[in-house]
Amino acid sequence: MSRIGRLPVLVPSGVQVNVQGSNVHIKGPKGEMKRTFSSLVGIALENNQVVVTRNSDNAEERALHGTTRAVIANMVHGVSSGFVVTLEVEGVGYRAEMEGKTLVLHVGYSHPVKVEPPAGIVFETDPKTRQIKVSGFDREAIGQVAAEIRGVRPPEPYHGKGIRYAGEKIRRKAGKAGKGAK
Repeated sequence: MSRIGRLPVLVPSGVQVNVQGSNVHIKGPKGEMKRTFSSLVGIALENNQVVVTRNSDNAEERALHGTTRAVIANMVHGVSSGFVVTLEVEGVGYRAEMEGKTLVLHVGYSHPVKVEPPAGIVFETDPKTRQIKVSGFDREAIGQVAAEIRGVRPPEPYHGKGIRYAGEKIRRKAGKAGKGAK
């Protein structure tokens, strides 16, 4: 039995969960999410908890058991309190700023790069710490948008310049040996 899959998902107050077969609709103060899961796993709402079960020890069902439970837990957490991913801008002259709701990145190109937020996602910047915060209620969408922002100028290994996740360690390489060593 999956250690993750057998744990029930607690539904906090203020969150409504509607389960109809393999369709799950969750509504909370931050937003609402709908998702259709595989019919190989059973999803039920019991005593203000979402319980995910499987019928057999088939390899495909075992794989879906823990994954389904984790996705439902992320949906419940997202609509109740939300998620935040923090990015750091590192480099001389590199900065991020807001133009309305649009994120504008100055990261060494001849032009500023503008990133429009998708629905349900909000950007915040702090010019003093040079951080970008991507927040919202859908964990998958936040991760995807943060990866796209990081992809504008990924950190390079020689000087460490670029956009990185907060706390990300960049493996640094030694540069060329200097002149004069003959």
